Amino acid sequence: MGEPRESTTEPAVATDGGTTTQPTATADDEDVGGISAPVEDQEMPLADHIEEMIKRLAVVIVVAGSVSIVVFPLADQLINFLWYSILPDAEITQPRVYGPLEFVLARIKVASLGGLIVALPVMVYQTYRFMRPGLYSNERKYYLAAVPTSLVLAVVGVLFAYFVVLPAIFTYFLSYSQEAGEIAFALGGTFDLILILMAYLAIVFQIPLMIMLAIMMGLTTRRWLTERRLYFWGAFLGVAFISSPDPTGMAPIIIALTMVGLFEGTLLILKWVGR
Repeated sequence: MGEPRESTTEPAVATDGGTTTQPTATADDEDVGGISAPVEDQEMPLADHIEEMIKRLAVVIVVAGSVSIVVFPLADQLINFLWYSILPDAEITQPRVYGPLEFVLARIKVASLGGLIVALPVMVYQTYRFMRPGLYSNERKYYLAAVPTSLVLAVVGVLFAYFVVLPAIFTYFLSYSQEAGEIAFALGGTFDLILILMAYLAIVFQIPLMIMLAIMMGLTTRRWLTERRLYFWGAFLGVAFISSPDPTGMAPIIIALTMVGLFEGTLLILKWVGR
Protein backbone atom coordinates (compact mmCIF):
# COMPACT_ATOMS: atom_id res chain seq x y z
CA MET A 1 0.00 0.00 0.00
CA GLY A 2 1.60 3.29 -1.05
CA GLU A 3 1.88 6.43 1.01
CA PRO A 4 -1.00 8.97 0.78
CA ARG A 5 -0.06 11.65 -1.71
CA GLU A 6 -1.33 14.86 -3.20
CA SER A 7 -2.01 15.15 -6.91
CA THR A 8 -3.72 17.67 -9.12
CA THR A 9 -6.68 17.28 -11.42
CA GLU A 10 -5.72 16.25 -14.94
CA PRO A 11 -7.99 17.02 -17.89
CA ALA A 12 -8.94 13.96 -19.88
CA VAL A 13 -10.42 13.67 -23.34
CA ALA A 14 -14.03 12.52 -23.26
CA THR A 15 -15.44 10.09 -25.78
CA ASP A 16 -17.60 12.86 -27.29
CA GLY A 17 -14.60 15.04 -28.13
CA GLY A 18 -15.08 17.29 -25.14
CA THR A 19 -13.14 17.29 -21.93
CA THR A 20 -14.07 15.92 -18.58
CA THR A 21 -12.32 16.12 -15.25
CA GLN A 22 -10.74 13.19 -13.50
CA PRO A 23 -11.50 12.96 -9.76
CA THR A 24 -8.89 14.72 -7.64
CA ALA A 25 -6.77 12.56 -5.36
CA THR A 26 -6.02 14.16 -2.01
CA ALA A 27 -4.41 13.11 1.25
CA ASP A 28 -7.62 11.17 1.98
CA ASP A 29 -7.00 9.01 -1.12
CA GLU A 30 -4.17 6.55 -1.74
CA ASP A 31 -2.39 4.72 -4.54
CA VAL A 32 -3.41 1.12 -5.13
CA GLY A 33 -1.27 -0.58 -7.76
CA GLY A 34 -0.27 2.80 -9.18
CA ILE A 35 -3.92 3.93 -9.49
CA SER A 36 -5.33 6.53 -7.12
CA ALA A 37 -8.32 5.22 -5.15
CA PRO A 38 -10.40 6.38 -2.19
CA VAL A 39 -8.84 5.16 1.04
CA GLU A 40 -12.11 3.50 2.20
CA ASP A 41 -12.78 1.73 -1.11
CA GLN A 42 -12.93 -2.01 -0.35
CA GLU A 43 -14.38 -5.05 -2.07
CA MET A 44 -17.60 -6.29 -0.46
CA PRO A 45 -19.78 -9.32 -1.21
CA LEU A 46 -22.90 -8.58 -3.26
CA ALA A 47 -25.11 -9.73 -0.37
CA ASP A 48 -23.55 -7.10 1.92
CA HIS A 49 -24.17 -4.39 -0.66
CA ILE A 50 -27.82 -5.42 -0.99
CA GLU A 51 -28.25 -5.56 2.79
CA GLU A 52 -26.79 -2.08 3.23
CA MET A 53 -28.95 -0.69 0.40
CA ILE A 54 -32.09 -2.11 2.01
CA LYS A 55 -31.15 -0.62 5.39
CA ARG A 56 -30.62 2.83 3.88
CA LEU A 57 -33.87 2.59 1.94
CA ALA A 58 -35.59 1.67 5.21
CA VAL A 59 -34.24 4.87 6.78
CA VAL A 60 -35.82 6.91 3.98
CA ILE A 61 -39.15 5.13 4.43
CA VAL A 62 -39.09 5.60 8.22
CA VAL A 63 -38.36 9.33 7.85
CA ALA A 64 -41.14 9.75 5.28
CA GLY A 65 -43.58 7.83 7.48
CA SER A 66 -42.62 9.77 10.63
CA VAL A 67 -43.08 13.14 8.92
CA SER A 68 -46.42 11.97 7.50
CA ILE A 69 -47.60 11.05 11.02
CA VAL A 70 -46.60 14.48 12.33
CA VAL A 71 -48.39 16.25 9.44
CA PHE A 72 -51.56 14.11 9.61
CA PRO A 73 -53.27 16.08 12.46
CA LEU A 74 -52.86 19.24 10.34
CA ALA A 75 -54.25 17.61 7.19
CA ASP A 76 -57.75 19.14 7.55
CA GLN A 77 -56.37 22.68 7.52
CA LEU A 78 -54.03 21.86 4.65
CA ILE A 79 -56.87 20.38 2.59
CA ASN A 80 -59.02 23.48 3.03
CA PHE A 81 -56.10 25.80 2.32
CA LEU A 82 -55.01 24.00 -0.84
CA TRP A 83 -58.54 23.48 -2.13
CA TYR A 84 -59.79 27.05 -1.81
CA SER A 85 -56.54 28.69 -2.85
CA ILE A 86 -55.98 26.60 -5.99
CA LEU A 87 -59.48 26.16 -7.39
CA PRO A 88 -60.63 29.45 -8.92
CA ASP A 89 -64.37 29.54 -8.08
CA ALA A 90 -65.44 28.57 -4.54
CA GLU A 91 -69.18 28.24 -5.34
CA ILE A 92 -68.78 25.95 -8.32
CA THR A 93 -65.90 23.95 -6.90
CA GLN A 94 -67.25 22.98 -3.48
CA PRO A 95 -65.76 19.57 -2.63
CA ARG A 96 -68.08 16.56 -2.78
CA VAL A 97 -67.43 13.39 -0.78
CA TYR A 98 -68.75 10.27 -2.51
CA GLY A 99 -67.40 7.56 -0.23
CA PRO A 100 -67.02 6.93 3.52
CA LEU A 101 -63.20 6.76 3.30
CA GLU A 102 -62.67 9.52 0.76
CA PHE A 103 -61.92 12.27 3.28
CA VAL A 104 -59.66 10.03 5.39
CA LEU A 105 -57.70 8.97 2.31
CA ALA A 106 -57.32 12.62 1.26
CA ARG A 107 -55.85 13.42 4.70
CA ILE A 108 -53.42 10.52 4.41
CA LYS A 109 -52.31 11.68 0.95
CA VAL A 110 -51.72 15.24 2.15
CA ALA A 111 -49.61 13.95 5.03
CA SER A 112 -47.71 11.68 2.63
CA LEU A 113 -46.80 14.67 0.44
CA GLY A 114 -45.08 16.26 3.45
CA GLY A 115 -43.22 13.01 4.04
CA LEU A 116 -42.10 12.86 0.41
CA ILE A 117 -40.70 16.40 0.43
CA VAL A 118 -38.59 15.72 3.53
CA ALA A 119 -37.61 12.24 2.32
CA LEU A 120 -36.04 13.50 -0.94
CA PRO A 121 -32.93 15.06 0.68
CA VAL A 122 -32.76 12.13 3.10
CA MET A 123 -32.66 9.80 0.10
CA VAL A 124 -29.83 11.88 -1.43
CA TYR A 125 -27.90 11.67 1.85
CA GLN A 126 -28.46 7.91 2.21
CA THR A 127 -27.31 7.45 -1.39
CA TYR A 128 -24.19 9.41 -0.45
CA ARG A 129 -23.60 7.17 2.59
CA PHE A 130 -24.01 4.08 0.43
CA MET A 131 -21.53 5.34 -2.19
CA ARG A 132 -19.14 7.13 0.20
CA PRO A 133 -16.40 4.44 0.40
CA GLY A 134 -15.97 4.61 -3.39
CA LEU A 135 -16.01 8.42 -3.66
CA TYR A 136 -13.04 10.74 -3.74
CA SER A 137 -12.98 13.52 -1.16
CA ASN A 138 -14.01 16.19 -3.69
CA GLU A 139 -16.92 14.00 -4.86
CA ARG A 140 -18.06 13.67 -1.23
CA LYS A 141 -18.23 17.47 -0.96
CA TYR A 142 -20.43 17.64 -4.07
CA TYR A 143 -22.78 15.00 -2.70
CA LEU A 144 -23.06 16.59 0.75
CA ALA A 145 -23.83 19.97 -0.82
CA ALA A 146 -26.60 18.25 -2.79
CA VAL A 147 -28.55 17.32 0.37
CA PRO A 148 -29.87 20.81 1.30
CA THR A 149 -30.06 21.69 -2.40
CA SER A 150 -32.43 18.76 -2.97
CA LEU A 151 -34.78 20.03 -0.25
CA VAL A 152 -34.77 23.56 -1.68
CA LEU A 153 -35.50 22.27 -5.19
CA ALA A 154 -38.34 20.06 -3.90
CA VAL A 155 -39.97 23.04 -2.17
CA VAL A 156 -39.53 25.16 -5.31
CA GLY A 157 -41.19 22.39 -7.34
CA VAL A 158 -44.19 22.27 -5.00
CA LEU A 159 -44.51 26.07 -5.09
CA PHE A 160 -44.30 26.04 -8.89
CA ALA A 161 -47.15 23.52 -8.98
CA TYR A 162 -49.16 25.57 -6.48
CA PHE A 163 -48.77 28.98 -8.12
CA VAL A 164 -48.48 28.11 -11.82
CA VAL A 165 -49.43 24.60 -12.92
CA LEU A 166 -52.51 23.79 -10.83
CA PRO A 167 -54.34 27.15 -11.27
CA ALA A 168 -53.77 26.93 -15.03
CA ILE A 169 -55.03 23.34 -15.22
CA PHE A 170 -58.19 23.92 -13.15
CA THR A 171 -59.03 27.12 -15.02
CA TYR A 172 -58.76 25.08 -18.23
CA PHE A 173 -60.94 22.29 -16.79
CA LEU A 174 -63.64 24.76 -15.82
CA SER A 175 -63.56 26.57 -19.15
CA TYR A 176 -64.39 23.47 -21.21
CA SER A 177 -66.67 21.77 -18.63
CA GLN A 178 -69.11 24.53 -17.71
CA GLU A 179 -71.11 24.32 -20.94
CA ALA A 180 -71.20 20.52 -20.97
CA GLY A 181 -73.02 19.98 -17.68
CA GLU A 182 -73.16 20.73 -13.99
CA ILE A 183 -69.72 20.63 -12.44
CA ALA A 184 -69.11 18.60 -9.28
CA PHE A 185 -65.57 18.22 -7.94
CA ALA A 186 -65.05 14.99 -6.02
CA LEU A 187 -62.72 15.49 -3.06
CA GLY A 188 -60.80 12.27 -3.64
CA GLY A 189 -60.23 12.53 -7.38
CA THR A 190 -59.48 16.25 -7.32
CA PHE A 191 -57.02 15.93 -4.47
CA ASP A 192 -55.34 13.00 -6.17
CA LEU A 193 -54.60 15.29 -9.11
CA ILE A 194 -53.39 18.15 -6.86
CA LEU A 195 -51.07 16.00 -4.76
CA ILE A 196 -49.73 13.88 -7.61
CA LEU A 197 -48.75 16.99 -9.58
CA MET A 198 -47.14 18.58 -6.50
CA ALA A 199 -45.16 15.43 -5.73
CA TYR A 200 -44.32 14.98 -9.41
CA LEU A 201 -42.92 18.50 -9.73
CA ALA A 202 -40.97 18.15 -6.46
CA ILE A 203 -39.17 15.25 -8.18
CA VAL A 204 -38.93 16.96 -11.59
CA PHE A 205 -37.15 19.94 -10.02
CA GLN A 206 -34.30 17.60 -9.02
CA ILE A 207 -33.17 17.58 -12.69
CA PRO A 208 -30.66 20.47 -12.32
CA LEU A 209 -29.13 18.81 -9.26
CA MET A 210 -28.75 15.45 -11.00
CA ILE A 211 -27.13 17.07 -14.07
CA MET A 212 -24.66 19.10 -12.01
CA LEU A 213 -23.73 16.12 -9.83
CA ALA A 214 -23.14 13.93 -12.89
CA ILE A 215 -20.88 16.56 -14.50
CA MET A 216 -18.97 17.45 -11.31
CA MET A 217 -18.28 13.76 -10.66
CA GLY A 218 -17.00 13.26 -14.21
CA LEU A 219 -19.81 10.91 -15.29
CA THR A 220 -20.71 13.05 -18.32
CA THR A 221 -20.01 16.43 -19.90
CA ARG A 222 -22.11 19.43 -20.82
CA ARG A 223 -21.16 18.94 -24.48
CA TRP A 224 -22.36 15.33 -24.44
CA LEU A 225 -25.72 16.40 -22.98
CA THR A 226 -26.03 19.32 -25.40
CA GLU A 227 -25.40 17.17 -28.47
CA ARG A 228 -28.12 14.72 -27.35
CA ARG A 229 -30.67 17.25 -26.15
CA LEU A 230 -33.36 16.09 -28.59
CA TYR A 231 -33.24 12.59 -27.09
CA PHE A 232 -33.74 14.08 -23.65
CA TRP A 233 -36.63 16.25 -24.88
CA GLY A 234 -38.33 13.18 -26.32
CA ALA A 235 -37.78 11.25 -23.07
CA PHE A 236 -39.22 14.12 -21.03
CA LEU A 237 -42.32 14.27 -23.26
CA GLY A 238 -42.81 10.51 -23.07
CA VAL A 239 -42.43 10.38 -19.28
CA ALA A 240 -44.78 13.35 -18.84
CA PHE A 241 -47.57 11.76 -20.90
CA ILE A 242 -47.15 8.25 -19.50
CA SER A 243 -47.09 9.23 -15.81
CA SER A 244 -49.48 12.21 -15.76
CA PRO A 245 -52.94 11.69 -14.19
CA ASP A 246 -54.49 14.26 -16.58
CA PRO A 247 -55.97 12.61 -19.72
CA THR A 248 -56.69 15.97 -21.43
CA GLY A 249 -53.00 16.53 -22.20
CA MET A 250 -52.83 19.92 -20.47
CA ALA A 251 -50.76 18.80 -17.47
CA PRO A 252 -48.34 16.59 -19.47
CA ILE A 253 -47.53 19.44 -21.85
CA ILE A 254 -46.84 21.86 -18.97
CA ILE A 255 -44.71 19.27 -17.15
CA ALA A 256 -42.75 18.36 -20.30
CA LEU A 257 -42.05 22.05 -21.01
CA THR A 258 -40.95 22.47 -17.39
CA MET A 259 -38.54 19.53 -17.67
CA VAL A 260 -37.09 20.86 -20.93
CA GLY A 261 -36.75 24.33 -19.37
CA LEU A 262 -34.90 22.95 -16.34
CA PHE A 263 -32.63 20.86 -18.56
CA GLU A 264 -31.77 23.72 -20.92
CA GLY A 265 -31.49 26.25 -18.11
CA THR A 266 -28.98 24.05 -16.29
CA LEU A 267 -26.88 23.62 -19.44
CA LEU A 268 -26.97 27.38 -20.04
CA ILE A 269 -25.77 28.09 -16.49
CA LEU A 270 -22.99 25.51 -16.84
CA LYS A 271 -21.88 27.11 -20.11
CA TRP A 272 -21.92 30.54 -18.48
CA VAL A 273 -19.73 29.41 -15.57
CA GLY A 274 -17.39 27.56 -17.92
CA ARG A 275 -18.09 23.97 -16.85
